[in-house]
Amino acid sequence: MNPETRSGQPTKFSRVTLSRLLRPHWRALTIAFAAVLAETATDILEPWPVKLVIDNILQSKKLPGWIAHFSSAFGQNKLATLDFVIVAVLAIAIVGAISSYLEKYITTSVGQWVAHDLRGTLYNHIQRLSLAQYDETRTADLVGRVTSDVDAIQTFINSALLGSIVNGLTLVGMIGVMLYVNWRFTLVALSVVPPLFALVFYLTRRIKQAAREVRKRESQLMSVVEEALVSARVVKAFSLVY
Repeated sequence: MNPETRSGQPTKFSRVTLSRLLRPHWRALTIAFAAVLAETATDILEPWPVKLVIDNILQSKKLPGWIAHFSSAFGQNKLATLDFVIVAVLAIAIVGAISSYLEKYITTSVGQWVAHDLRGTLYNHIQRLSLAQYDETRTADLVGRVTSDVDAIQTFINSALLGSIVNGLTLVGMIGVMLYVNWRFTLVALSVVPPLFALVFYLTRRIKQAAREVRKRESQLMSVVEEALVSARVVKAFSLVY
């Protein structure tokens, strides 16, 4: 068999990369990226309505210029400002929910298609292996490549591909807002970042090593189970004879 990708063309395993698997879905990923930007903007804007209630309604401070321009359509008193805050909360919630749904739907769909294409490519590659390779490689190892390894890539596309962008942009945006509100307190809060980054970097290396070891042990376990199940009928037949 010679499985095909979604584009209808067979692929060679030696030339397959994640970027090549994602290339046919660049339009969908562009829409998802735009949804990510909108979702990040709503995450950054979420605390502002609360700030307006505390500063401008409870404490009677003046609204910032750019906010006063939009709130002027509701009026100039505190009740009008409260109406503006309610509308802002609803607008932020609706835009954030739509953006989050759109991003999750698209990334999940793309992840399914990438897993489909990758499994077809792997199966095509396995069919072309030499007999010596089959003697040297356990069947469970090959099954693990087609199943669990592809699932790991699909999970990465579903949750981490654009999720990491959301987290990074949200972090940068929050730091920008903090600097705008009070840069001195922001520097104090960021003073823990260097040691925290060093600790995370150290633990990440150890986690990677442990994860590789776990995958290796899982492959060995699957191989033992597969060999035991395959030979179970022979063992039972031998025991019945003797």
